[in-house]
Amino acid sequence: MNNFPLYAVPGLLDDERLWQHQTAFLAGRHPLITADISGHDSIAALATAALAQAPAARFALAGLSMGGYVAMEIMRQAPERVVALALLDTNSRPDSALAIESRKNLMTLAKTDFQAVIDSLTPRLLHPDHVADPAIVKVVVDMAHSVGAAAFERQQKAIMGRIDSRASLSRIQCPTLVLCGREDLLTPLELHEEMAAAIPDARLVVVEHCGHLSALEQPQQVSAALAAWLAAVRI
Repeated sequence: MNNFPLYAVPGLLDDERLWQHQTAFLAGRHPLITADISGHDSIAALATAALAQAPAARFALAGLSMGGYVAMEIMRQAPERVVALALLDTNSRPDSALAIESRKNLMTLAKTDFQAVIDSLTPRLLHPDHVADPAIVKVVVDMAHSVGAAAFERQQKAIMGRIDSRASLSRIQCPTLVLCGREDLLTPLELHEEMAAAIPDARLVVVEHCGHLSALEQPQQVSAALAAWLAAVRI
């Protein structure tokens, strides 16, 4: 059985549209199902909820950005359910004091001007060339408005309270892909090199001309990397 599902966990203010290109690319081989991570304010609770929504059979697991934090927690809660892991544009470290302060400021702003929050985040999420691409920006903005300000506050609380995942990386035993955009400002390459070095036999892929939202910015490169990762899995 090699047509197992891919359970994909989106990032902050993202939904299934983050994975739209991968859904189409993998159709017929690996059905892609997107987790909902909008309903709780801790990574542990979000992972528990995601597992409750997950396919009953074993699945491949991918997480981008905040989705990576949830994916790493799923690997601690139920590693036996996961046949392969992909960590995209994410970080195994806890939040820094500076990052927490920045998140709190955005949470305050979101109460009065959520659009300003989206406008502030977009240039940090995308490669400069993609900030100028109206089609990509529209997806980012539309997803953010769909997730909404209340869920944004819950998600930020979850991110700020996340644990240090570095100690658990060595226990990951399934085939693992670690991928990031070359120009990712939020979770730069060295953080992915750190994760790939800590996870046994992990493969590191760097996507060129790409910021933080790699699945949207360079869909062909990301889809090809995911397809190669999935093709090597045998269950």
